[in-house]
Amino acid sequence: MASHTNLPSPTPTLEAIHDVEKQDAQPAAPPPPPDGGLAAWLSILRDSECLWSRFAPLDASVNGYGAFSDYCSDTYLTNYSAMLISMIGAIQVFILYVFGGFSGALFDAYGPRYLIPISGFITTFAFFMLSITRPQHIYQQYLTRAVLFSLGASLGFFPALAVCAHWFRRRLAFAISFPVGFASLGGIIFPSMLIKLIPRIGFGWTVRAIAFIVLGCFIIASFTITTPRLRKPLPPLSQILAFHAFRDPTYELLCIAGWFSVFSTFNPFFYVGLYGTVADGGQPSALTPYYLPIICATAIVGRIGPAFVADRVGRMNVMCISTLLSGVFILSMWYTSTKQANLIAFSAVYGFSSGPFFALLSPCIIQISPISEVGARIGMAFVFMSTGALAGTPIGGVFIRISGI
Repeated sequence: MASHTNLPSPTPTLEAIHDVEKQDAQPAAPPPPPDGGLAAWLSILRDSECLWSRFAPLDASVNGYGAFSDYCSDTYLTNYSAMLISMIGAIQVFILYVFGGFSGALFDAYGPRYLIPISGFITTFAFFMLSITRPQHIYQQYLTRAVLFSLGASLGFFPALAVCAHWFRRRLAFAISFPVGFASLGGIIFPSMLIKLIPRIGFGWTVRAIAFIVLGCFIIASFTITTPRLRKPLPPLSQILAFHAFRDPTYELLCIAGWFSVFSTFNPFFYVGLYGTVADGGQPSALTPYYLPIICATAIVGRIGPAFVADRVGRMNVMCISTLLSGVFILSMWYTSTKQANLIAFSAVYGFSSGPFFALLSPCIIQISPISEVGARIGMAFVFMSTGALAGTPIGGVFIRISGI
């Protein structure tokens, strides 16, 4: 009868224990986005509301800035050149973009729960401070519009974009196009408010009326914008800016292309009203204040429609074609416009052709990024593009001064 000897089990080595602990410490791969559903589309709806208030008249990057710029040039800051006034908007976009790297990383760590309310408070406070600024005191405009507003807006703008990637993947461009598209409503409604209300109740109360609208939107957004993903630890300060993303050649080339687009895209938004005044013989006509709202109205269609197509034929493809068309329209229509009909036509087609850039830039970045870093990578891309925003419109202002406009 064979005897059986119980051999002692081998003692695990320290290296094996360390490997097991390391595997246990590694976080599980995040689940894929649900790519639809009631909760996802409700979050997009609330996102739209947040960005709509975010793209209020103080927003230099698009919609309402031109309305404030025209009013300042004609009435509020008549002692200053167009270049100095445009620098308010340029610095505004620069600060907004520069702090995107930090707010994006904060979103990746904490989600939108704290960032949206803080953004709403600072942004609304900036509006109320703007309402008590005095004419011919341009430094007050710089402090409220270029600095305070941009700091607050940065905390809400990038999380509102990045949260879409937590809900959608296959239809991401179409999903993001709704909050970005409806943001253009700010460029229709707020300039119209300025035109109608300032002669009746003055500049201060007009801005306060806008501030209360923005406050209401942010209150709702603070309680309703959600993400299905869990929080993660905030990276060390040395790693909070995603510089490692530039090791990816595709990401790097996309950022360079975005820089040139940002450098040039905003000039029509800033100066179409001033150009229209010159085309009308030096005196603004009844149509002059509405060139910018026309751009913003067609931009709604230009942001949503092409985004729907982009999810099917390629987001990069659609953005390349639309950006090329924007440049063609500027050179062939705006540059040569001498009549109101030409400027109306240019405003309509430029709003549509420039819309895909704003709607598809973030989806293109997300498309080539790990989902756990979408906030940081979107923010880092805008940090890179911030110098283009800082330089583009002031250079346009220099050309205006040289031309005697």
